[in-house]
Amino acid sequence: MSNIAFLISIKPRFAEMIFSGEKTVELRRVPPKVNAGDLALVYVSSPAMELQGCFEVARVISAAPTALWEKVGAQSGITRLEFRSYFHGKSNAYALVIKRAWKLPTPIRLSVLRDQNVGFHPPQNFRYIREDNLAGFTLSGGRNLA
Repeated sequence: MSNIAFLISIKPRFAEMIFSGEKTVELRRVPPKVNAGDLALVYVSSPAMELQGCFEVARVISAAPTALWEKVGAQSGITRLEFRSYFHGKSNAYALVIKRAWKLPTPIRLSVLRDQNVGFHPPQNFRYIREDNLAGFTLSGGRNLA
């Protein structure tokens, strides 16, 4: 099976922690269907509104919220109270374990993404980028992802 890419929206606070290495898991109430080696393109939401970098998925952990907190809480970048609030009412919780993360040399503003990728809209949560569309997904300066 070939690796996939997906565009994931992350709040500025958490994106900064991912790129600094302080946060090594990305928590999700609904997990993307991804595997080890898949690529997450990190779109940083308002007020930044730009594609800032990427991370490679090491693995996905699925567990009851309490069990997930015990496994990855310290790497999540949030407090236990924030964690409990985020997963309130959920029987399953998910963590994307980050193998490595990096910033793009120059972030790509939303307006540029829209100019270079017709119909582009940042996802509220995440969106898969089909393999046949990777070559058309322009990252910067005319360079393509594929």
